[in-house]
Amino acid sequence: MAGNSLVLPIVLWGQRAPTHCISTLLLMDEASMIVTGCHDGQICLWDIAPDLEINPRALLFGHTASITCLSKASASSEKQYIVSASESGEMCLWDVNDGRCIEFTKLACTHTGIQFYQFMVGTQREGRLLCHGHYPEILVVDATSLEVLYSLLSKISPDWISSMTIIKSNRTQEDTVVAVSVTGILKVWIITSEVNRMQDTTPVFEEESKPIYCQNCQSISFCAFTQRSLLVVCSKYWRVRKATIRANYSLLSDKVIVWTEDGQSFIYKLPASCLPASDLFRRDVGKAVENLIPPLLYSVLDRADKQLLICPPVTRFFYGHREFFSNLLIQGDSSGRLCIWSVPDTLEQDCTKGLQATTSISLQEAFDKLTPRPAGIIDQLSLIPNIKEPLKVTASVYIPAHGRLVCGREDGSIVIVPATQTAIVQLLQGEHMLRRGWPPHRTLRGHRNKITCLLYPHQVSSRYDQRYLISGGVDFSVIIWDIFSGEMKHIFCVHGGEITQLLVPPENCSARVQHCICSVASDHSVGLLSLREKKCIMLASRHLFPIQVIKWRPSDDYLVVGCSDGSVYVWQMDTGALDRCVMGITAVEILNACDEALPAAVDSLSHPAVNLKQAMTRRSLAALKNVAHQKLQTLATNLLASEASDKGNLPKYSHNSLMVQAIKTNLTDPDIHVLFFDVEALIIQLLTEEAARPNSALISPENLQKASGGSDKGGSFLTGKRAAVLFQQVKETIKENIKEHLLDDEDEDEESMRQRREDTDPEYRSSKSKPLTLLEYNLTMDTAKLFMSCLHAWGLNSVLDELCLDRLGMLKPHCSVSFGLLSRGGHMSLMLPGYNQPVGKPSYDDMELGRKMSITEGLGKGTYGVSRAVTTQHLLSVISLANTLMSMTNATFIGDHMKKGPTRPPRPATPEMSKMKAPPSTASHAAQGQIKQGRNHFLQNNFVCLLRWSQLAAMHCVMLPDLLGLDKFRPPLLEMLARRWQDRCLEVREAAQALLLAELRRIEQAGRKETIDAWAPYLPQYIDSVISRK
Repeated sequence: MAGNSLVLPIVLWGQRAPTHCISTLLLMDEASMIVTGCHDGQICLWDIAPDLEINPRALLFGHTASITCLSKASASSEKQYIVSASESGEMCLWDVNDGRCIEFTKLACTHTGIQFYQFMVGTQREGRLLCHGHYPEILVVDATSLEVLYSLLSKISPDWISSMTIIKSNRTQEDTVVAVSVTGILKVWIITSEVNRMQDTTPVFEEESKPIYCQNCQSISFCAFTQRSLLVVCSKYWRVRKATIRANYSLLSDKVIVWTEDGQSFIYKLPASCLPASDLFRRDVGKAVENLIPPLLYSVLDRADKQLLICPPVTRFFYGHREFFSNLLIQGDSSGRLCIWSVPDTLEQDCTKGLQATTSISLQEAFDKLTPRPAGIIDQLSLIPNIKEPLKVTASVYIPAHGRLVCGREDGSIVIVPATQTAIVQLLQGEHMLRRGWPPHRTLRGHRNKITCLLYPHQVSSRYDQRYLISGGVDFSVIIWDIFSGEMKHIFCVHGGEITQLLVPPENCSARVQHCICSVASDHSVGLLSLREKKCIMLASRHLFPIQVIKWRPSDDYLVVGCSDGSVYVWQMDTGALDRCVMGITAVEILNACDEALPAAVDSLSHPAVNLKQAMTRRSLAALKNVAHQKLQTLATNLLASEASDKGNLPKYSHNSLMVQAIKTNLTDPDIHVLFFDVEALIIQLLTEEAARPNSALISPENLQKASGGSDKGGSFLTGKRAAVLFQQVKETIKENIKEHLLDDEDEDEESMRQRREDTDPEYRSSKSKPLTLLEYNLTMDTAKLFMSCLHAWGLNSVLDELCLDRLGMLKPHCSVSFGLLSRGGHMSLMLPGYNQPVGKPSYDDMELGRKMSITEGLGKGTYGVSRAVTTQHLLSVISLANTLMSMTNATFIGDHMKKGPTRPPRPATPEMSKMKAPPSTASHAAQGQIKQGRNHFLQNNFVCLLRWSQLAAMHCVMLPDLLGLDKFRPPLLEMLARRWQDRCLEVREAAQALLLAELRRIEQAGRKETIDAWAPYLPQYIDSVISRK
């Protein structure tokens, strides 16, 4: 579901909030939002009201390591951009209004601080990011492209920079960068207009460098009012120094606020001798220490929550401005709690009472305040009497071929449930809410404690038996399950710790390893467990440190294990012998060599002569076999690559319209389930099933007596270019499968063995067609029903809502649906529950009265009032799907066609059709009248469904801004619609064109001119050389 596909996530959070151990925070301009980064790599957006009430809005995913720093990246109030950096060197540019990732990059260094610097180039504003961290320089990065432009270097005592600040001058064109190194050296750089225009990597050296004798400097900051006093904070003390930089500010500030690692903050009043505006300034210099006037402690700000924290809290102070007068002290801790103190300009001395926090809230408290509580994916099946919270889901795997979700729970049980049905229970209201234990499911019991990992090998590779499900738990065991019968096939007890990972070996391993799975345990052991032989064929247990990575070297029959201390162990899979243990640069090279492609690995690192000698020396049969087939593999790979390059770049369609992915922000958290809806794949599946569904015109009594030639002229959707593309893809897929079978003899042996097994094993033969549960349903229509019910703007048109419920079979949500947004590089933002006012669940009496409960007005605002990017994605999806359903026959979510997929009737002139008896020619007039009446009723229902889908599409395309109001509606982004103008999917293309034209009409001529002016710098300029000369 990657690339240019239109994919929409819907998330089910569960009742337990994700772990958010705050590592850094940022207050946006105008105090409208707080951004927090955590040690697990996520970023949380908190909305803040004028009365300082805060509410979590969204969680951003994209970083793979701890967030080290945050900074704003745009001075414009229209574009609220921030930049984030992580310990692994990743940098991301985010639009916090939409939650989109605008740009991302990765550097070979870790940033610990970023400051935004704005300057003028003519009449345009440009931005730079000044970054410092674990490197002896300051990098100047472009705030739009995240490219390194130049560096601020040190000639004297270069070292890591611990803190930095920027002083802007309004009198001259020179701005000053002041920084302190970790060794206590104060450095000053001057940035001029010429330096700002630099686009190469020419370094800029410091203007001044001198020691200030402060070890372990934590931060420096200038007085925001006079900029003549420099506050230097070290680990055990703080001091105020005089700065020699002039400024044009004359306001007086006489207080200093400092904070400690335990969460306490102290406000001191400086003596008059420390104030540049006072007549007593520097009068105490040179006097004895006992005569100095110490700073006076005014107030203490302490945490209200005294629970033990796993890491120090993060505290930041933000000055008020013209629109927002409050000075805010904001603190975030490891429990995901935010505390805000409003610090007034005038304070009365009160050391005992202190200043109380204005607002304090955590993610878990925000979850607990919601009614109803946020639901998990199988909460209705995990309730235990006398226990408030349901059982936690600790591991999950989705089987798209069967539409089933497998969930492992903390009590050791495994539940197999239809994914769409259980999501409908959690999100939509209907008759299913009255049924206990719905939907029908299967429970597997065998582990004694928590399930830690699940694996369905057949989904990764078709060489595995489709019956087998593998589970690992904290009871040190790995169990093989038969998902069709629910039977436990085998238990592996070879590890001495809980199972942490289950992996599938690559395709080009030896025949014996190909039928194994790899298990990793917390006792630092790795095992190869054979599913065919039901035994462990290799156990590697000599690792001294926890295992971080498993890689493969099939050409040498090697299993490569990387540990947390940087050591790498190389094991022979065939013999189970330890080949070598290396560290340092050699270990890095071995891990990188495993990542290389097969042809490159064969040519550069696995020379046949070298491999043959190594295989003879180590007596590895698998390595000898790989040497023998090396040339054949190379030729086959080159052949497939050359033929693939000759083929046209045909679009690749996903076969799965719904994917369920379990994510965790922390290893101790329960699973959070994200449902990814691929709109393009769903449209293709709907149209494919429509083509396979029996057509009433083809099976009518009149047409059964006609010749077979006329039956192929039915109204199928596979016409024109779409049919050519689809059939070409099928043809290419068949061709590739044939090549794979011709080039791999083992696959032929496997296929013959599977055929013999089907002939001799009746249990295996019956399990191939055996359903996972007794519930029969159409997965494609069920997915469309769930998706359309969540996307529709309920509560805006009561007449259309009733028609959607009664005629189309849609269901109303009984809670606010948390959507998400996918952006560049797989980055994702997920709305947290409570981003808008949720709706309480209806009572049983209300549901029995006929689903008369209406959704509150906040639901439409929550869906189409969050951001312009979310509105664009949702409108494209609902309009394209509505147009698709409008072109189908009897496209409702009510009826027998919702139970199972359609089967196409036999064509005329086939043996099956010839066996059917023709209707008697002497049929009575009454029977013919009933047939005609039935056909008329069918056509009437079809026309009614078409009309309802047309009204739904028209409401979302044209009428939505008027129904919601411009204050609650975020219009779609024109640039996103323009990119879809020539989308490869016809339905998405038509929806984008209709939306773009409707939006252009709505913004009228003034808006269209503004759009053209904004796009003009990015459009190519075509100049006629003849006219331009004149």
